[in-house]
Amino acid sequence: MGDHKEQPLRVGAAVRRRRRALALTLAVVAERSGLSVPFLSQVENDRARPSTSSLDRVADALRTTAVELLAAADPACSVDVVRAEAPETEPAPRVRSLVRGHHQMHASEFTGDHDAGREFQYRNDQLMYVADGAVEIEAEGRAYRLGRGDTLYLTGGVRHRWRATVPDTRLVVVAVAEHVEAIQERPHR
Repeated sequence: MGDHKEQPLRVGAAVRRRRRALALTLAVVAERSGLSVPFLSQVENDRARPSTSSLDRVADALRTTAVELLAAADPACSVDVVRAEAPETEPAPRVRSLVRGHHQMHASEFTGDHDAGREFQYRNDQLMYVADGAVEIEAEGRAYRLGRGDTLYLTGGVRHRWRATVPDTRLVVVAVAEHVEAIQERPHR
């Protein structure tokens, strides 16, 4: 009970995300698919479940496949438990997603070290939390040393890199998902 895979999928959000990514209106998708605007609106808001043939028509209109839309679908649950994995016998760098599905928030747990030379830059804001051990994070030309329980907040667009400075370090990174437009464009003057 409460497991993610037990819940039915809500394809509406995936349809909406794909339509918006292509900068299409509901009217254009309706014209391409031969389905009505009200029906497509109900699908996007999960008030109607499309048949297999309707989903195929929507997918064609969005230049994708029904399989891809279903893969990007959200589970019909508001609570999901991600269980801790059994610890590995050899400490090795690894990453584990803490949030499943396509949501407005993403969280990952990094265990051990990783390529300290790799630079990251995310479109949206993120928070880095040291669950165990210690890390050094370079951002905007400065180095920040964080220990267990410390956090570092990065505004979207800030280039950074990090490295574990203690064996068996666990770093949790929580971020606004990339598919969510969280950066506001500044007006041109």
